[in-house]
Amino acid sequence: MHKPQPEPRSAYKAFRAISTRWMDNDAYGHVNNVVYYSWFDTAVNAYLIEQGVLDIERGSTIGLVIETQCNYFEPLAFPQTVDAGIRVARLGNSSVRYEVGLFAQGAPLSAARGHFIHVYVDRATRRPTSIPQPLKTVLEKLV
Repeated sequence: MHKPQPEPRSAYKAFRAISTRWMDNDAYGHVNNVVYYSWFDTAVNAYLIEQGVLDIERGSTIGLVIETQCNYFEPLAFPQTVDAGIRVARLGNSSVRYEVGLFAQGAPLSAARGHFIHVYVDRATRRPTSIPQPLKTVLEKLV
C-alpha cells in the first residue's frame, strides 16, 4: 500500500470556500479531525443543492453515507478559510464515491483529503434505488 500524499487543486472539479469557526479548534490549537468530515458533507451537499438536484426536505431519493475516510497532511486552524475541492471517483447505479481535498486558502496542495460513499435510497423505504438521471448528469461532470 502506498502512503497517501497531498494533491494539487487541479485534481478537483469544483470548489467551495468554508470559514473555520472558533469552536473548530481543539486543545492542540488546530481544527479537530471530526470537523473535516462535516466539511466533506458541506462541500458536496451544498454543490448538489446549488445544482438543483438535492431537495433535502422533499426529495424522494436521499444519499446515506456508508463509508468515510480522511488523511491529514497539514494542520488547519481558526481563523482560516478552507477551500474544499470535490470530485467523483466512482459512479455506480445506486452509489457514488465522492473525494474531497481540503486546502488552506491559496495553498497549492491539500492539507487533507478523503472520501465518502453515498448509497442512494428511497426516502420512505430506505431501500437502494437508482440515482435519478438529473443527479447522475450533475455527478458525471465531477468524474
